[in-house]
Amino acid sequence: MKAARYLCWLAWAQKGRVALGATLGTLWMVGLTLPPYLLSRAIDDDLAPGWVLALLGAGLVNAWLAMLRHRTMTKIRMDANFRTVRALVEQINNLGADLPKRASAGDVVTIGIGDVISIAASLTVTGPGVGAVISYGVVAALLLRVSVVLAVVVLLGVPLLAILLGPLLGRLMKVQNGYREHQGRLTTRLVDLIEGLRVLNAFGGKGTYAERYRADSASLREQGYRVASLTSWIGALGTGLPALFLAAVTWLGARLAAEGAITVGELVGVYGYIAVLVVPVSFFIEGSFQISHGLVAARQVTRFLALRADERTRAAEPAGPEVAPGSLVGLVGLVGLVGLVSARPEESVALLEGLGGFDGTSLIADHDAALFAGTLREVLQGRGEADDEAIHRAVHVAAAQDVVAGLRHGLDSMIEPGGRNLSGGQRQRVRLARALLAEPEVLLAVEPTSALDAHTESLLAGRLRTARAGRTTVVATASPLLLAQADQVLFIEDGRVAATGTHGELMESTPAYRSVLV
Repeated sequence: MKAARYLCWLAWAQKGRVALGATLGTLWMVGLTLPPYLLSRAIDDDLAPGWVLALLGAGLVNAWLAMLRHRTMTKIRMDANFRTVRALVEQINNLGADLPKRASAGDVVTIGIGDVISIAASLTVTGPGVGAVISYGVVAALLLRVSVVLAVVVLLGVPLLAILLGPLLGRLMKVQNGYREHQGRLTTRLVDLIEGLRVLNAFGGKGTYAERYRADSASLREQGYRVASLTSWIGALGTGLPALFLAAVTWLGARLAAEGAITVGELVGVYGYIAVLVVPVSFFIEGSFQISHGLVAARQVTRFLALRADERTRAAEPAGPEVAPGSLVGLVGLVGLVGLVSARPEESVALLEGLGGFDGTSLIADHDAALFAGTLREVLQGRGEADDEAIHRAVHVAAAQDVVAGLRHGLDSMIEPGGRNLSGGQRQRVRLARALLAEPEVLLAVEPTSALDAHTESLLAGRLRTARAGRTTVVATASPLLLAQADQVLFIEDGRVAATGTHGELMESTPAYRSVLV
C-alpha cells in the first residue's frame, strides 16, 4: 500500500500537468478513431473532396496532439524522477552518520539508479493510460452504430485479454521483487570488493571474495533470465493477442459485409476502428507492465524513506566539545598561521567545522574532502578558472611539484574518482593546493600534512606560512614541524582553551601540550 500511495503522491504533486497529459492523451487516442470514420464516409460518398480534406486535416491535428502529449509526459516523468531523488537525498542527510547502519551502500546505489527510473516510467500511465480507457469506450460506441454484434465482441474481448495477462503480471511482480532484492545485495558486495581491494590483496582474500561475487552474479543472472522470460511472454502476448483479436473482428466484419448487414464503407471503418483499438489495448498491457515495475521500485524507495536514525545510538555517542564554536570566532580575525591542538583530535576538528559557518569568506580544507574525476588542472581549479601560473604557485606551496611531474601529462593527466590513481600523500597535497588556489581570506585546514614524510612536511609548513602571510590560516594538527611554523598555538583541554603561545613556549610551559605531541 505504501508503494501505491507513493506513486499516487508523485502524480498528485503535479496534478495540473497530469491532467493536461491525460487530456492530450485522450484527445490523441480518440482522434485516432476519426480517420477511419472519415474514410468510411468518403468511400460511401464516392471519395467526395470534402471528406478527403477532412481526413488530411484530422491527420495533421492528431500529429500535433501526439507531439504535445509526448512532451507533457516527458515532463511528468522528469518531475517524478527529480522529486524522488530529492526525497532520497533529504533522507540520506537526515540519517547522517547512521546511514551505513541502516542501509547498505549497494541498496542506496541501486535505488538511486534503477528504482528512480522505474518509478518515473510508471507515471506514463497517467496520460496514455487514461486515454486508452476513454478511446476504448469511444470505439465500442462507434461500432455499436455499425453492428451490435461487433460492439459486444469488442466489449468482451478486451477484458478477456486482461484476464489472460493478469496471472503473468502477478507472477512477474513476484519474480521482480526477488530479483531486485538480490540485485541490491550483489551491488553491496561489489562496493565492498572495490573499497577493500587493497586490504583483500594484503591478506590474500581477493580470490575468495571474487569467487563469491562470481557465484552471486551467476545466481542473479539466472533470476534475470526468469524475469526476461516472463517479460518476453508478456511482450509477445501484448503484441500477438491484439493482432489475433483484430483478425477475428475483421473476419466477423467481412462476413457481415458479405451478408449485406453493413456497407463496404462501414467495413473499412470497422477495420480502421479495430486497428486503432490495438493502440489502447497495447497501452493497457504496457501500462500494467510499467506499474508492476514501478510498484517494486516504489516499495524499495518507501522502505528506505521509512528508515529513522537510532536515537539511542546518538545518545550513546560522545558529547561534542564543551567549547562552543562561536567562542573561538575571534580566530578568524587573527593574522598569520594559527595552530589548534587538542588531546582529543575530534574536538579540534569539530571546532574548525563550527568556525567555517561563521564567516562566508572561510574555507575548510578537510583531508578527507572528495577529489572528483577529471584532469589534474580541473581538479585543482574547482569551480574557478585559474591560469597555469596561479596553479603552479599553489602546487609549489603545497609541495606537490613531484605529483605534477610524476604524471605522464602533467596538469592534463586524468585523475580517477576519489584520486584512486594517487597515493595518500599525493591526494593530501592536491587537496591543499586546491584550497590554496581558491585564495580564501580564512583557511581552516584539518591535518593537512598527516600523510607526508618529514622532509616534505617541513617544506610545506614553511611555504604555507610565507604564502598566507597577511591572512588567517588555522590548522588543526599535532605535527611539531607544522606547529613550529605557527605564529600562535591554542591548546584545547577538557573543552576549554587551556594555554596559548608559540609552539616552543607551550612545549616548555605546558606538560599536557607536550604529552600530546611527544
